[in-house]
Amino acid sequence: MGCNKTRFAGFSVDWAGANRHWIGLSQAATGKVLIVAKPIGLVIIHDDRRKPAPCQSHLDGAAMTLQLEIVRTVTALRSSVSRWRGNGESVGVVPTMGMLHSGHLRLVGESRSRCRRTIVTIFVNAKQFDDAADFATYPRDEESDRAKLAAASVDVLYAPDPTEMYPPGFATTVSVGGIREPLCGAFRPGYCDGVATVVTKLLLQALADVAFFGEKDFQQLQIVRRLVRDLNIPTEIICVPTLREEDGLALSSRNVRLTGEERKIAPRLYRVLQAVSARFARGDDPDCPGAVRELLGAGFSKVDYVEVQDEDTLELADKSCPHARVFGAAHLGRTRLTDNVLVAPGPAPSMRLVDTPAAHGQHTATRWQHR
Repeated sequence: MGCNKTRFAGFSVDWAGANRHWIGLSQAATGKVLIVAKPIGLVIIHDDRRKPAPCQSHLDGAAMTLQLEIVRTVTALRSSVSRWRGNGESVGVVPTMGMLHSGHLRLVGESRSRCRRTIVTIFVNAKQFDDAADFATYPRDEESDRAKLAAASVDVLYAPDPTEMYPPGFATTVSVGGIREPLCGAFRPGYCDGVATVVTKLLLQALADVAFFGEKDFQQLQIVRRLVRDLNIPTEIICVPTLREEDGLALSSRNVRLTGEERKIAPRLYRVLQAVSARFARGDDPDCPGAVRELLGAGFSKVDYVEVQDEDTLELADKSCPHARVFGAAHLGRTRLTDNVLVAPGPAPSMRLVDTPAAHGQHTATRWQHR
């Protein structure tokens, strides 16, 4: 599909093909403008290091103009939050490491449904990586992330530099005892402390009323719940169910690193965990060692763990445990996949993507459905 360049409202605009997915750049040093699918309209993105793009026009009668403010410093972030507070507006925050997918946008949707204002943070946190090569190759695409957040009507993207998060002389680590030790804590040294430290900082920097986390990273979720309680951080933590592809694979930023063949194998992790959950729910031996063998036989190169844990304490669960959950982590090539399944009589409360045909002349709609 070829691209064309034109001028629109004083801006240089590139656009691609008949689908009219517009991508544009503003004039020099005035910020960036992204014009997306026609029903959304003109999306203006401006960085706090630049002047906002001075554009007021719409494209072909498009319905709305959306603005995304990008801030890089705690001072700028708190200035926005203070302004909202002065207007009596509630604030939600969605912490991420970027490379946003539909699961992240589901968190954004939850925030927008509960709060008047929504902040999304993007920071790839080196402190939670035990492998420097993994950190260096972690997928990043801030330009694409900005576009998605603008289209989702996010108010502020907070994307600090490493020196803003960890200035010279930074010497504090937040460590949550007990629940940091099993599962990923046993296989990724420093991961849980890195998560606890960066999330504590982000919550205190944003000072939001509510923070939204996905159920997929359940150990991280429990660490955050505990530190918020123990440190009296006045932010409510909301858990949002895992979003899955049609074949059951949990959405993850790391999925983009899977090869075509690995992508075919990847859903086996979810199905194996479902089988373990069903056995445990019936009162049978969950046979976690057998689950590990099944994953290795399916093509996973390494399995860190398949375990049934008490979801409150993350200790190994026995058959009397009222709130058990099955956890798994396994490697496919250079990609480490994690997932978890609630032990319950019915299906786990995860969600899947469903494309719904739209009315004539409109774009296909995507909705979420419990599976």
